[in-house]
Amino acid sequence: MAASCDSFVLLLFLLFVSAQAVDRSNFKTCDQSSFCKRQRELKPGQSPYRALLDTLELSDSRLTLQLINDNNKVRLLLELYRLQGNMTRVKINELKPIKPRYEVPDVLISDPITEALSVVSQDDNSLVLSLGGNEQRLIVSAQPFRLDIIEGPQVLMSLNSRGLLAFEHLRVRKDTNSESEETTGQQKEEQQTSEDGQIKEEEEEEKPGMWEETFKSHSDSKPNGPSSISLDFSLPGVEHVYGIPEHADTLRLKSTENSDPYRLYNLDVFQYELHNPMALYGAVPVLISHSTERTMGIFWLNAAETWVDISSNSPDTVSSDAPQTNVRWVSESGIIDVFIMLGPKPADVFTQYASLTGTQSFPPLSALAYHQCRWNYNDQEDVKAVDQGFDEHDIPYDFIWLDIEHADGKRYFTWDPIKFPTPKDMLKGLMDKRRKLVAIVDPHIRVDSGYRIHNEIRSKNFYVKNKDGGDYEGWCWPGNSGYPDFTNPEMRAWWASMFAYDQYEGSMENQYIWNDMNEPSVFNGPEVTMHKDAVHGVWEHRDVHNLYGLYVQKATSEGLIQRSGGVERPFVLTRAFFAGSQRYGAVWTGDNAAEWGHLKISIPMCLSLGLVGISFCGADVGGFFKHPSAELLVRWYQAGAYQPFFRAHAHIDTPRREPWLFGPENTALIREAVRQRYALLPNWYQLFYNAHNTGQPVMRPLWVEYPAEVTTFSIEDEYLIGKDLLVHPVTDEGATGVTAYLPGKGEVWYDVHSLQKHDGDQSLYIPVTMSSIPVFQRGGSIICRKERVRRSSSCMENDPYTLYVALNSQGFAEGELYIDDFHTFNYQKSKQFIHRRLSFSNNSLTSRNLAPDAQFSTESWIERIVVIGGSRPSSVSLINADGVESALEFEFSSNPAVLTVRKPSVSAAADWTVVLR
Repeated sequence: MAASCDSFVLLLFLLFVSAQAVDRSNFKTCDQSSFCKRQRELKPGQSPYRALLDTLELSDSRLTLQLINDNNKVRLLLELYRLQGNMTRVKINELKPIKPRYEVPDVLISDPITEALSVVSQDDNSLVLSLGGNEQRLIVSAQPFRLDIIEGPQVLMSLNSRGLLAFEHLRVRKDTNSESEETTGQQKEEQQTSEDGQIKEEEEEEKPGMWEETFKSHSDSKPNGPSSISLDFSLPGVEHVYGIPEHADTLRLKSTENSDPYRLYNLDVFQYELHNPMALYGAVPVLISHSTERTMGIFWLNAAETWVDISSNSPDTVSSDAPQTNVRWVSESGIIDVFIMLGPKPADVFTQYASLTGTQSFPPLSALAYHQCRWNYNDQEDVKAVDQGFDEHDIPYDFIWLDIEHADGKRYFTWDPIKFPTPKDMLKGLMDKRRKLVAIVDPHIRVDSGYRIHNEIRSKNFYVKNKDGGDYEGWCWPGNSGYPDFTNPEMRAWWASMFAYDQYEGSMENQYIWNDMNEPSVFNGPEVTMHKDAVHGVWEHRDVHNLYGLYVQKATSEGLIQRSGGVERPFVLTRAFFAGSQRYGAVWTGDNAAEWGHLKISIPMCLSLGLVGISFCGADVGGFFKHPSAELLVRWYQAGAYQPFFRAHAHIDTPRREPWLFGPENTALIREAVRQRYALLPNWYQLFYNAHNTGQPVMRPLWVEYPAEVTTFSIEDEYLIGKDLLVHPVTDEGATGVTAYLPGKGEVWYDVHSLQKHDGDQSLYIPVTMSSIPVFQRGGSIICRKERVRRSSSCMENDPYTLYVALNSQGFAEGELYIDDFHTFNYQKSKQFIHRRLSFSNNSLTSRNLAPDAQFSTESWIERIVVIGGSRPSSVSLINADGVESALEFEFSSNPAVLTVRKPSVSAAADWTVVLR
């Protein structure tokens, strides 16, 4: 019976997802989300909120004062903090709520370090606070309440300048006969007491959806009533804002004045539409503003359903002679807790945000290589055949993936006994080739009394509860499923323990994990997700929804670390994410389609994620739904090879599309793209090490490195890898050429394939064929490659390096080389790594140690040095660490100007200098 039910549910869902595009009627618009509709009905104007300056309390690090809503006399508590690193924190909560409101835990890596606040001046209607150097001040205006952050005469940002602060206080329903357990008569009286001590009856209009809401056939009981919050931010001088992923939209955020706001609410949206503000799988409530003068960020720390409205003035409008962007945040519950990151440079904002939520996890090298996936590889023989196919066609890969069909009846942590009877034999076969496997483990658990995982979760009372107190159940891939409460740290610890080798039978050290469907996806739930009145401990699901996926990935990542005794770095892919998810692994852009538009949109989608800390991003190469043409598949491999997470994936109903199934010519093109990825793995690895240490994104919009070049501000069809490689993938069908913008007046760029030199600050037309991947190296950079490409990255660990030295117009270049064991935490725990500074100036290339207190040995050496853009030397010699000089062989070509120095044969860990005379 269970099997037939499962098949029926799966059949229904496959029919559901076989449509040509997403069924938008399954997902709410702002008008259908009652709190969004209520908040949007509030128009800019005079704010009813007033700051009571006589309630001010100031300590070394914190200022508090009360706000009052003159319409209903409800008081709020404002808290202001000056944070280390040029940040300001603003918190607003009810002064005396009838019950606590949710404040997001576990996202900040620690309590932010505060700095002293001081009052500069005060009068009857304002308060001026010092924010430290650079003449930064925070002005608190009392009536109406408003905050302005200024630097000298310039207003950087204003809060509530448009009067859109709105805070729906918790209240007792008027038709309720008895008080809630949390509400006492005293609390109710305090809530309704005005500043003159008189009791004021609430006379706020009751609106539809405040106490109960229905969407399609689903009802939301809303036991706490209306609780939404809103605040507006004005950014004078700003025309370009970015971030708030995940949306299948342009890199630069659009005005929402004539559309729905951007929605942040993690949802299972298959084959999503392009260029609209609908919610997708993840939500990072961080917005970045940029102008030629300054870069800033707004981090809205709230995990409930959130909508973001954007409007702007442009210089040519009648109403304003200066540009300004206005941003309004609206969330369904919780408190206002916002971090204002004042930059002023892009790198400063990334550092500030990283200091709050952490940096990108440092993946094992193999995770940066190529991944082969589909729903589903049928059995162990299929896995073996695909693995052999890569060897037969001389295409490297590191990971093969198994989707939901590998498990016994979709019972995660198990293996199908018929299809995968001896998983350790399969894993051992991959290990012998120094390859790995990823298996899916989703957070919906089959309700089955014969299933150990379900029985343990139920016996420990770890399931999310429904509004009536029973275990919440919904339909997903296994059929009727329970949903573990990952907000419970005890549940997360138990989940992590299930990845131990003695718990996850058949698993081995070369098996890693994929968390899908963790929005969470509930096929028969409202908007294909969990009911908002489901219960996590004392909190409703509405309060924690966007955190669920982060918690799943966090627990899984910790499980992989624990199973190795804390030695091995984990690799976990997640579909749902939130602020801070970067600490736990990789994300991908979800269920895309084999269409040119989806290939194009993968670039701004990953760029947006990188801007908010999540560097390890990629899209399903080839498209998940539908079947790509050979041209589209090749172009997608070429683009994917230059994006951080490089995985091909396909739907179960699509024809097989392993790289060798489209004819020899296309196989060769795909092979070359994958080999280019493997050759550049040293560069990718060094960039991820840098991202892990500094928070700087790996894949970057051009404006990040060229913040004063307005031309770059809206470019989204090309991007930088680090600061030294510029990539312009071919994303148009039948393209015979692309136009790439090469930034930087006075810069030079070199085509990495032809080594031809091009000046910066120009739009360059590039003829393309099917083999073309337009990539340029910045003059002034040194990039390390490994050009002996083998069947997996692990097979290349001890291979030699080739250094590509691209000279700028002053004959200078620099770069870095980072080496460790490529898979453990030893780089962190015992400083076992090599970090070298490579610099070329005055016709000498030098390698020096950037980490003299670190210790690590490597068998790798420098095999070749390629100097681009220089002149012919009469001799080339190597001076080793002992000062011994020896002559080196070299070749020089004049068009393009390329010097190739062969066989320096010096250790990659050593000090040395190569001198050109």
